[in-house]
Amino acid sequence: MGGKGTLSTPLRGAGLTYWPLIVHSKSVLANVEEVPPLPALLGDRPWRRQSMALLAFVAVSWLVSLLSSLPIRLNGTWYALADKAPWTPPGWMFSLVWLVLYAAVAVAVWLVWRQRDFPRRSALTVYGALLLLNLAWPLMFFGLYPMLGTAALWLALAVLGAHAVTATLAVLHFGPISRTAGLLMLPYVSWLVFSASLNLFAAVNN
Repeated sequence: MGGKGTLSTPLRGAGLTYWPLIVHSKSVLANVEEVPPLPALLGDRPWRRQSMALLAFVAVSWLVSLLSSLPIRLNGTWYALADKAPWTPPGWMFSLVWLVLYAAVAVAVWLVWRQRDFPRRSALTVYGALLLLNLAWPLMFFGLYPMLGTAALWLALAVLGAHAVTATLAVLHFGPISRTAGLLMLPYVSWLVFSASLNLFAAVNN
């Protein structure tokens, strides 16, 4: 009989010749390549459902952006005549930046939502708080200024501070679930801090 992994002496019978193959089980295991696991690009959810969820998160974010712009359009005349910080960007840049940031937040929360192996309730709760604060700030800053004057600007600054803290919490909650999601929230936090500087200048000088 041959050695491991070789053909043994042929067996003859009934006009047929058999060549039994003797292979050691360890040799089989050694010759079988391990199939690497597929990357968890889609988590445990079907791709179609995930695509629809991503579109839903983007739609919700942009809907909040649209609602937030209403107080600006209805009561933004006073701001055009107000004393603004020298570093205030043009109006079109605000709209563009917010659209990009809202889309980034939508992708971030989608990346969190799709990870079923992590507790996500607190992270999604923080996301909901961000949406509410997004709606509250323009209502305070633009909507209440004609009635409350400078007090409305200080209230808006307080809301913006809470907004920045909540966005920071989002980074801390999103990051352990999805590093990409946490990184996507960093420009959002930076923009809130920048906006706070504009808000502070307006409150002090108007």
